Amino acid sequence: MILTATEAEIIKILAEEKNMRKAAERLFLTQPALSQRLQSIEKDWGAQLFIRSQKGLTPTPAGELVIQYAIETITRKEEVFETIQALQSKVHGTLKIACASIVGQNWLPKVLKDFVTQYPDAKISLITGWSSEIVKALYEGEAQVGIVRGQAEWKGKKVHLFRDMMYLVDKEIEKIDDILTTDRPFIQFKSDSSYYQEIQLWWQRHFSSNPKRQIIVDQIETCKQMAMNGIGYAILPSITLNEGEEVNKIPITNTDKDLGLTRDTWLIGYESSFELRQVEAFVEVVQKHASCLYDYTN
Repeated sequence: MILTATEAEIIKILAEEKNMRKAAERLFLTQPALSQRLQSIEKDWGAQLFIRSQKGLTPTPAGELVIQYAIETITRKEEVFETIQALQSKVHGTLKIACASIVGQNWLPKVLKDFVTQYPDAKISLITGWSSEIVKALYEGEAQVGIVRGQAEWKGKKVHLFRDMMYLVDKEIEKIDDILTTDRPFIQFKSDSSYYQEIQLWWQRHFSSNPKRQIIVDQIETCKQMAMNGIGYAILPSITLNEGEEVNKIPITNTDKDLGLTRDTWLIGYESSFELRQVEAFVEVVQKHASCLYDYTN
């Protein structure tokens, strides 16, 4: 047998007041109406719950059990209500992110540190990979939001986070034109993204022949470490570079004849996912961090 919230309140107040008149006043009912409600409840339980006398109402053994049940029902309702209120004011649940590896390694950790500090009740699930894998994770429901690089093919919500500059990185080369005379190998990172193709197009616009020597790797971190260790030169996005690194960093900036090389980072996802409280909170933290980066759009 289940007590409705109203029935539980009636039983609780009758037990507290031990008087039909006083209980009726608290419940904003007439005594006949309250008496009728009590009879209906007792009929449902198949037992008398209170004994009436000149001294008032006395619970029967069955009544004591139902009173306890009524109190527990009301208490549980209040607990659930408080939890719901907390859910609306706090960030709970799991934040499922799919992120391009380069961003996940170099930028996202600082963002997530702030997020977990501000929202300790939230949980995080993180997938990293190539941008095409990020889009796939969103399609298959493995992630709520994705962070991708380059020109992502996405028809849902798409928020621009930042645009970072590309640099030629090398231990010896000090200016772009030195590429024409060096015998050092050009270390390139090749993935499924447009990164490799964009660098190839930039090279063709500037030089009439291919690099004298090339090394192709499949991880951008490997590409960076090889350049940092003096094996050759590489073109790397600023997101991978840090202050204090003992290497020449030559910006591939805009000129009259060239737009230079830049790399965009986007936050993508379905509109329904952006309405989740944990995603809303994450977007706020992400955009705050992104706004601190220099924007090369202009």
